[in-house]
Amino acid sequence: MRYFIEFSYKGTKYSGWQRQNNAISVQQLLDEALSLILRETIESVGSSRTDTGVHAEQQYAHFDTANAVKDSGLLTYRLNSLLPADIAVHRIFEVEETAHSRFDASYRRYEYRIVRRKNPFLSGESHIFHKPLDIARMNSAAALLLTHKNFESFSKIHTQVNNFLCDITLAEWFENDGILIFSIKSNRFLRGMVRALVGTLLEVGTGKKSIEDFEKIILAQDRSKAGPQAPPEGLFLVEVGYPE
Repeated sequence: MRYFIEFSYKGTKYSGWQRQNNAISVQQLLDEALSLILRETIESVGSSRTDTGVHAEQQYAHFDTANAVKDSGLLTYRLNSLLPADIAVHRIFEVEETAHSRFDASYRRYEYRIVRRKNPFLSGESHIFHKPLDIARMNSAAALLLTHKNFESFSKIHTQVNNFLCDITLAEWFENDGILIFSIKSNRFLRGMVRALVGTLLEVGTGKKSIEDFEKIILAQDRSKAGPQAPPEGLFLVEVGYPE
């Protein structure tokens, strides 16, 4: 039987979502907890891969089990008792055998969060950026993302993907309670894509690059033309959408 699990985590201490050979990942801890409670080997499949230090306010995974989960609320409670404080399970529900947390997702939305001065309460959950920024210019450049499909310039190199095409439907900067946020929504994301976009858009905001330069970078399909990756601690996976 197949189940979806909805959960969140603060990624500071982890090597990302996906299991690694020589580092602790969120997937490893979740699978170990599920395996212990269900008394069988569980291998979950996540909806999105987040890198080292990246957080998730909403993440999904699916897992298969030989026995029906009789009380999903109790399983949720027991998982939260086993998992560390920075990983929280919200709900578990049965799905069709063919349902897939990654391939069935219709969109993902990420936020990148920036503070302008040191804030001890947001340490590890935001990027400190002191230089003045032209938010209007950054939004004009971000709007160009909705008019293009190939984002190879913002992908990590040597990744095993069939193509670099993404359908971005939202890309905007806004301020909320003193935090500068970049929100971006797409049917898929390339490895390192959001952080590379943020790093390049910050160069637009400081005047290092023009809006025209930004579009040339998109068209170049060359990672060396784009700016540096923004640090991981400001990045959050905030929403994963599925068809009704």
